[in-house]
Amino acid sequence: MWNKKRDEEPQRPLVPPAARPATPAAPVPVAPTSFEPQKEATPVSSMPVGRVESEARGSATIGKAVKVVGQIFSKEDLFVDGDLEGTVEALEHKLTIGPNGTVHAGVKAREVVALGTIQGDVEATDKIEIRKDAKLVGNIKTARIIIEDGAYFKGSIDIVKPEPARGSSKPQAAPAAAPAPQPVHAAAGSNEVKR
Repeated sequence: MWNKKRDEEPQRPLVPPAARPATPAAPVPVAPTSFEPQKEATPVSSMPVGRVESEARGSATIGKAVKVVGQIFSKEDLFVDGDLEGTVEALEHKLTIGPNGTVHAGVKAREVVALGTIQGDVEATDKIEIRKDAKLVGNIKTARIIIEDGAYFKGSIDIVKPEPARGSSKPQAAPAAAPAPQPVHAAAGSNEVKR
């Protein structure tokens, strides 16, 4: 029935003799090659080193499902969208309170942007922004402030002049001497005050 030799041989497709490639009579000699193991190429970044470092710093985020109780000292920009109690300091960076963020803390930062709720004193060396749906209850000390229409703010605002640049060549004028206060003498039985 079956031919075992035929099953063992690999079957070749039927190709007409004219379509078959010509096979050389003698094998073609191959030039000897020396085998050198290939080294893996290490990836090289085309980004400048300073830029990589600044991107690695980036910003930190406290998500809306996170609650932090204590002190936070940040050396990068900080985005708070959760609950925070205690103190927050990002003296040279930006602090953003997200729309879901609730902060019951004293805050010190270079720049503060409130989209959520802050209850406590806020000090910003550059500026404070209170956006339209934000709520801030506490005293503010800053150089610049922006309060959008619709925002809620209760407290006092102390506008301070930003510190002058350290490398300025202009000499600062000495403050004018204030006149010495004059003693006040009141005569006995008189409502008049003499100056």
